[in-house]
Amino acid sequence: MLRFLKMLVGGVFSLSAISMATLYAYQNKLVYPSWAQGARNHVDTPDHYNLPFVERKLMTQDGVQIRAFDIRNENSTSTWLILCPNAGNMGYFLPVVEFIYRRFNCSVFIYSYRGYGYSEGNPSETGLKLDADCVMSFLQQDDFYKTQKLVLFGRSLGGANAIYIARKYPHLCDALILENTFLSIRKVIPHVFPFLRYFASFCHEVWNSEQEIKKIDPTLPGLFLSGRKDEIVPPQHMERLYALYPSEHKSLIEFRLGHHNDTIVQDGYWDAVSLFLDKYL
Repeated sequence: MLRFLKMLVGGVFSLSAISMATLYAYQNKLVYPSWAQGARNHVDTPDHYNLPFVERKLMTQDGVQIRAFDIRNENSTSTWLILCPNAGNMGYFLPVVEFIYRRFNCSVFIYSYRGYGYSEGNPSETGLKLDADCVMSFLQQDDFYKTQKLVLFGRSLGGANAIYIARKYPHLCDALILENTFLSIRKVIPHVFPFLRYFASFCHEVWNSEQEIKKIDPTLPGLFLSGRKDEIVPPQHMERLYALYPSEHKSLIEFRLGHHNDTIVQDGYWDAVSLFLDKYL
């Protein structure tokens, strides 16, 4: 019986070790579900929304080609850089892009992260930051975009990207808008994957926005849009990011009925954005 118990315990530990090794190796598939719902097979295009556009194929520093939609309004004075939420691809966000383009009379630049949509490669924190560097290089060298004021608009994972860009390129950014963004991947894991809560520290995809946001230029205005019923990113994450943001030019707007994916359609959302841009841009 003693020998059997030892074998059983040993087997359990071995199985647990194998399971954890598998989760560690394939965690990017969980963190970045770019494969979900066939989002790698089709990307909608702006012409379906009567928007003028050029599809850009940009090459990153590590040799990965990413796809972008360059949607210019020749009469605009500002450009929105859209940092997409997780899953899907940039085509999923085009209905909102059309609204932004027409309501704010602006230009819009949006891209699919590596491994998403038709962009090459596989997603990772390091890789997505190289994607952002590539896009910012294009915008600051382009004759049209380098004359525009730049609004960063990031939702969820896109917010982490926006924080990275705002911290690294303060001289190129004029406003930062964040919606339902997390402190870090490790701190959001217990809410998305409760069964992995005790193994969150093993996640090598960190996105430590809690620390990164402290380093942003304090002259950059920031708008924080938080759904109070967010079932993926606890609203307390947005409260903490807002508190840590070093600028005096900041606002936190809370939407009592907003969930993670429908905060953007809550009453007053776009009015808050308009007031923010009117005040600071």
